[in-house]
Amino acid sequence: MAKEHRKQEALEYHSKGRPGKIEVVPTKDAKTQRDLSLAYSPGVAEPCKEIAANPEDIYKYTAKGNLVAVISNGTAVLGLGNIGPAASKPVMEGKGVLFKIFADIDVFDIEVNETDPEKFVQIVKALEPTFGGINLEDIKAPECFYIEQQLKANCTIPVMHDDQHGTAIISSAAMLNALELQKKKIDRVRFVINGAGAAAMACIKLYESLGAKPSNFMVFDKDGILYKGRPDVEALKHPFCVDAKYKDWNLEKAMKDADVFVGLSVGNVVTQQMIRSMAKNPIVFAMANPDPEITYDAAIASRKDLIMATGRSDFPNQVNNVLGFPYIFRGALDVRATQINEAMKLAAVKALAELTKSPVPDIVNLAYNEKTIAFGPYYIIPKPVDPRLLATVAPAVAKAAMESGVARTPIKDWDAYVIELNNRLGLDNQLSRVIGAKARKDPKRVVFADAENPKILKAAALVLEEKVGYPILLGDINKINKIAAANSIDLEGMPVINPKDDDMEEVRKQFGEAMFKKRQRKGINQYEAFKLMKDRNHFGCMMLETGEADCMISGLSRNYPDTIRPALQIIGTDEGVKKIAGMYLLFTKRGPLFLADTTVNFNPTADELAEITLLVAKEVRQFNVVPKVAMLSYSNFGSSNSPEANLVRRAREIVKQREPNLICDGEIQGILAFNKEILKDNYPFTELVNGEVNTLVFPNLAAGNIAYNLLQEVGGADSIGPILLGLKKPVHVLQLGSSIRSIFNMVVIAVVDAQSKSKSDTTEQVKKSRWWKRPQKNNGTITETTPNHA
Repeated sequence: MAKEHRKQEALEYHSKGRPGKIEVVPTKDAKTQRDLSLAYSPGVAEPCKEIAANPEDIYKYTAKGNLVAVISNGTAVLGLGNIGPAASKPVMEGKGVLFKIFADIDVFDIEVNETDPEKFVQIVKALEPTFGGINLEDIKAPECFYIEQQLKANCTIPVMHDDQHGTAIISSAAMLNALELQKKKIDRVRFVINGAGAAAMACIKLYESLGAKPSNFMVFDKDGILYKGRPDVEALKHPFCVDAKYKDWNLEKAMKDADVFVGLSVGNVVTQQMIRSMAKNPIVFAMANPDPEITYDAAIASRKDLIMATGRSDFPNQVNNVLGFPYIFRGALDVRATQINEAMKLAAVKALAELTKSPVPDIVNLAYNEKTIAFGPYYIIPKPVDPRLLATVAPAVAKAAMESGVARTPIKDWDAYVIELNNRLGLDNQLSRVIGAKARKDPKRVVFADAENPKILKAAALVLEEKVGYPILLGDINKINKIAAANSIDLEGMPVINPKDDDMEEVRKQFGEAMFKKRQRKGINQYEAFKLMKDRNHFGCMMLETGEADCMISGLSRNYPDTIRPALQIIGTDEGVKKIAGMYLLFTKRGPLFLADTTVNFNPTADELAEITLLVAKEVRQFNVVPKVAMLSYSNFGSSNSPEANLVRRAREIVKQREPNLICDGEIQGILAFNKEILKDNYPFTELVNGEVNTLVFPNLAAGNIAYNLLQEVGGADSIGPILLGLKKPVHVLQLGSSIRSIFNMVVIAVVDAQSKSKSDTTEQVKKSRWWKRPQKNNGTITETTPNHA
């Protein structure tokens, strides 16, 4: 059922709204008749004439310089085989998405209905005027070798078959670092390579360029070892064939005393005994997808002196092509390189290898829930979320293009180029990836108080599948089972608890007594405390309070006060917090924006507004972002003496008294907060002139809520929220009409918040929990609920 759910989710993702994953967006205004006359006839004739007179002006007047073609005939789609050009289109669109989000490169995906290599070359060559570069994708061997070779020889723009060279570049960087750690020289180690396809041969050739000797390779394909005289071996593989006396050797025999094993073929072909038979301090790169040649855990358990890498993200040392192709093409495009040559590939290898040895940014440590990731056996290649990749690899590639004579427009100011690269990508994509990665590193127990809802159940299944958290569902199990069956949702691993059930009487009594003890002098009698435990919000909050869960999601079918009230009464606020607040995180073109208060406090006093500001600043730091706060008003630094403006001004003074180093200023109008030029000219004293404002504090609830809704609906900003600030444990309230994605994002935020409040080993807590051990009543059938990633 989980597989079916994943299938349906993937299909819905690709089909919802505008089908597919990409679109073309104009970069110039095209609103008026005047605009249209410039964009097309008659104005468009002028750049046409300039390009006709000087062909290089195509880079000045068109998008060619930032446009890459992702081209395939669908003959070797990863994991799917020869599915044809049309069926490969979702993959090519996906590749385009990666180019854009990692390197700000625009992409047209082109699926060519041609399997004849010569004709394919002719078709792609004819497209050269349109593009600044060509990324060949998912073309089967041996045709892919010929196609790339011919296009590189006949085109004057960069051409790269990523299936070959992407894997080769990333694995080579990892290989250099692994060899250094194992104190081995690349020209002396013996390699065993399982696989002789496009990626494997590209790896071998690049290892050779780094110093490996052809005579030190033993290469296997599906028919056995490559040996001299074997009739079906292509010419490019001949230098790596062993003597015919080894023709009967199998993989097991070859691996004895080998220094390095590289797998790029099929999974589960290497045993622990084969790993044990390798030389001292061995290196194993098991890169078959989706299943490696040997699992990471099995390999590491076989011996302690091993350095291991795979193609998987759930283990250390992931060899991932996304570390290479976006940045290699970025560097090549920015100097208008005529090709991607060996020097540029080696430059990328060395840049990646060196980057691994430099101190890891806090945002990467945050993503992987580590205090200090450092160069060593478990970190031989940068993480995909590392924000330094673009500004490290692209310049190295560009420099190599210039030094090797294939750059047409050299870069003169490297410092300015690095700033330009960093400005290309906002923090939003990076931040959302980091938050998700951090949640996965230490999943927490999540109570879903409104589980009798298909959106909640789908989101909970996604939380479990993505290993973000351990869902606990509150509601009637028969209703939940009915909804799950109707929507093909697998409930395995998710305990279902109905607080109203008779078998919950003892738990209700336990929770009721605890609540009565907390609230007995605050208007609640014992009978009411016990009765309230039948309510899912109160029951869920008591689960958090007693340590039986870590965070709670509610509110989809209940109004806001009914969800917040139990949290305040039972869980309470953090030490020193008098007022909770609501915050939204918006992903905008400017980067992430944090908005408060958007949901709780109607008309805060100056003291309350100051506390809201400090609360939101603390939360922003949880995302490893330095808060830069604008306290908004209709007044600018005393331009109005109204009570409303004075309140914001006074709140800012209180903030500065309590936290002098916080970058925070106001009162200020929203438009000025984002216009540094006007600020510099008119208000040079404000600390907001340095850096970009990322946090907006509104004077009252009306202003904050209206602004958030307008930014989301009219501005098209993605959002996560409302995020409740100031509670001892995370309880978040879903807004009306929340999508499955929004619910999932709220869970991620809740889990990250819970991580900061509890360092306990949740996996052990789940294993010992009475809820996961409790038999579930499933339409009359008793089933045992077990966590499936504990």
